Amino acid sequence: MDELLSKTKNSQKELLLLNDAERNKCLCAIKRGLLDNIDSILKANEKDVKKAKENNISPVMVDRLLLTTERIKAIASSIDSIVALPSPINLVEEEIVRPNGLIIQKVRVPFGVICAIFESRPNVVVDIASLCIKSGNACVLKGGKEALETNKELVRIIKESIAPFVCSDIVLLIESTSRETTKELITKKEYIDLLIPRGSKGLISFVCENASIPFIETGAGNCHLYIDKDASLEKALSIAINAKYQRPSVCNAIETILVHESVASSFLPMLYKEFSSLHIEMRGCPKTRKIIPVFEATEEDYYKEYNDYIVALKVVASLDEAIAHINHYSTKHSEAIVSENKEAFEKFFTFVDSSCLYLNASTRFTDGGEFGFGAEIGISTSKMHARGPMGLKEITTYKYKICGNGQIRK
Repeated sequence: MDELLSKTKNSQKELLLLNDAERNKCLCAIKRGLLDNIDSILKANEKDVKKAKENNISPVMVDRLLLTTERIKAIASSIDSIVALPSPINLVEEEIVRPNGLIIQKVRVPFGVICAIFESRPNVVVDIASLCIKSGNACVLKGGKEALETNKELVRIIKESIAPFVCSDIVLLIESTSRETTKELITKKEYIDLLIPRGSKGLISFVCENASIPFIETGAGNCHLYIDKDASLEKALSIAINAKYQRPSVCNAIETILVHESVASSFLPMLYKEFSSLHIEMRGCPKTRKIIPVFEATEEDYYKEYNDYIVALKVVASLDEAIAHINHYSTKHSEAIVSENKEAFEKFFTFVDSSCLYLNASTRFTDGGEFGFGAEIGISTSKMHARGPMGLKEITTYKYKICGNGQIRK
């Protein structure tokens, strides 16, 4: 591992020699490579999907893993939006001229080597590699065992595509999927500058407990939707369906719906009818179960990121109770309020402690592409320099450049 990481660390210097146009040529080559190799990608993905089904992985998680021709074309096309973005590298964010004549510039620079540990979404490989190349970072990728064959094929294509422009060692896939390899990898601070784990709560906890590299927590998404007493119930129902049903396996899907008691008797039957027709399993508190016939929700349900067609329901007596519930159980990812009351949603925005907050809109918009970042390297639930979807700027840091003319300090 040390030999592989050393090559990646050293090759990052080559990226620093490229200008933005040259880095964009790398990205355009990756796009062409993906489109020219659709058949080989599909064959590799077919192996992963077959194995996943044999291991009885849930259908929604298989869908998360699955690539089709259209999905590969969409991944390739997403690179165009990254190419179109202005480069953050060497951007002068601030300039100070001191009384003694010193000129101090705060300049944006790459981190160096970014390591991303992720689970079973193959598009992540292309997103991370593209964002890192555009921002002058080398990347180390460690995906889950479910997508190993697909990841290997995607990285092969990426490396072959960029080889005419830059050393292909700037992109490294760690093929071992063992927990022991992960534990070793996250201690290699001499080679890796920033660690980004994106995936389950278990993965995030493992990194928190074992990493010696600076890291940003991302991924785990126990997201909430709160239906206020002054909500439009039609909006609320539409948002609930979208946020839970459209793609339940992703981190920005909702897992819990909180309903103010004054609208519960009107809203919950509407929700029950629609969710039942969509085969979404509902688990509710005692107050919920007096209104609609659902399974009993346990304490564990309110902590749960289901990644499935399951939702927890709770009737609350007030906005304050909803805020307290969210802050206690949430993973600090994305939360939404449906309300026409300005005082209510401003209070929600002020006191809910999560990275992305929505008014009258689905949490499914927490996404780098939807935010105009082209793609994302992860969704930060930390309170560090990056919070929410992490695009180009969030995977750079800065240095101060100080220019003088012989000044000395007295």
